Amino acid sequence: MKKITLLGGTTILLTFIILYFMHPTIAYGFNAWSMGLTCIIIVLMIFESGFSRNKLANKQISKFNIAGSVAVLLLLLYTFVLPLITSTAVLRSGAYRDLIGEVKMGDDFTEQVAPISTEEIRIVDQLTANRLGDKVLGSIPSLGSQAFLGEFSIQNVKGELFWVAPLLHSGFFKWNNNKEGTPGYVMVSASNERDVRLVQDVNGKPVRIKYQPGAFFNSDLSRHIYFNGYMTKGYTDYSFEIDDEGKPYWIITLFDRSIGFAGEDATGVIVVDVETGDIKEYGITDAPKWIDRIQPEKFITKQLDDWGEFVHGYFNFSNENKLTTTRGISLVYGSDDRSYWYTGLTSVGSDEGTVGFVLVDTRTKETVWYKQVGATEQAARLSAMGKVQEKRYVASFPITYNITGIPTYVMSLKDNAGLIKMIAMVSVEDYTIVGVGNNIKEALRAYKNSLNSKGNSISTGSFNEAQTINALVERISNDIRNGNTNYYMMLEGHPHKLFVGSSLVSGELPITQKGDSVMVKFDENATEIIDIVSFDNLNVDLKKD
Repeated sequence: MKKITLLGGTTILLTFIILYFMHPTIAYGFNAWSMGLTCIIIVLMIFESGFSRNKLANKQISKFNIAGSVAVLLLLLYTFVLPLITSTAVLRSGAYRDLIGEVKMGDDFTEQVAPISTEEIRIVDQLTANRLGDKVLGSIPSLGSQAFLGEFSIQNVKGELFWVAPLLHSGFFKWNNNKEGTPGYVMVSASNERDVRLVQDVNGKPVRIKYQPGAFFNSDLSRHIYFNGYMTKGYTDYSFEIDDEGKPYWIITLFDRSIGFAGEDATGVIVVDVETGDIKEYGITDAPKWIDRIQPEKFITKQLDDWGEFVHGYFNFSNENKLTTTRGISLVYGSDDRSYWYTGLTSVGSDEGTVGFVLVDTRTKETVWYKQVGATEQAARLSAMGKVQEKRYVASFPITYNITGIPTYVMSLKDNAGLIKMIAMVSVEDYTIVGVGNNIKEALRAYKNSLNSKGNSISTGSFNEAQTINALVERISNDIRNGNTNYYMMLEGHPHKLFVGSSLVSGELPITQKGDSVMVKFDENATEIIDIVSFDNLNVDLKKD
């Protein structure tokens, strides 16, 4: 009886420890549970052997050891051998390549990613958001000593991009003294580094983040999910997001392993209320619209790499037609207000050039490949830093935008303290076309000047929705910044607009005077300062001899 009690108690204790602390997914394709069960059986066999004191007992132990050894052997085969058979790329290369789904060919990048206004361009990266968030948290000593900032996630909130991060417990004793949860979260505007908000109440109700990763006992987010119906389901990628009213939730991706013990593929999402712990599960198609991403970045990167790697099966030692993603992946937003994973594609062995780029819908995983030769993100960063190399600024990871119909990398240039000093724009197609400025508008103007400069392969005719007007010049003056001379003019009949261009647009701009009749072509926008695409002084008639 003593032996049975001890073995039974040991089994219950070990099972509790494994389930409570390890949270193994109990399903085919997952092997953490089988490793835990193997450990339990081995410990029981050792304990059973300790009760051996006579010949009869030895016979019983022999039977137990045989049964236990058979069970351990089967579990080891399941844990280590079966994955090699069912998941090896040698036999399943086709399945790995097809996991991303159909890769459609895109004709026009501008159809999916609409032109963006300068006010919406993202210049604050995650590192800068971390610095700004820590600064606002440190300004409240009583709060900074109790909590720290979690990981920032980029999110579209009512049409504006924000980095959002929760306040998390800084240790066991802080958690023990504040079990109802940490008081709020931080929002940092992705387009304005001065817009930093500490949100501690929503609609008059205090924000309390009780369930969070790294909390203790039943407040731990993973443990809470696991013991509330998700022992048999795979879940990953904890993302802190807020709805359109500012109420925070944890967004966690549900996934299956579709190629034996590998091939992770998202199947849905669970939404956890940070205060009450209420859990709601959604499929990919019926998830709330405010949820920006369901497909984890690591899943998409792996699936795209497999798609490019196994283009001709596993045995392709010549690397014929092999593709791989460029280093780094970014989240961009389309004209439909949906988010997409963006990454370049480059031939295996290529360092600076791409053969195109892909946009992957972060919810449905719909993938579109735009075959456009261009520069990698790293090459664009080096080009931007080279433009101001004397300042030794460091470029952030580029984000791709549709700038006047042209795919363009946009990045911030930061000093050694991590402060944003300048903005850079680099053409995806030709990374020698660079524009830098002290702010977005200056960078955009310099970039357009570079595009307009003689000899560039990118035609200014790709600028979309351009307008043309004929008018008299009322005022004109020049301004020199960052070594570039720009001409500012006001035209008759347009008293509230300022037209700007450089001599790269037209050699007639420097000799234009008040009262001249001019024809101006410009990009249509709603701002008061308008960049000139082309310019013709009708009073000047230049002819070739």
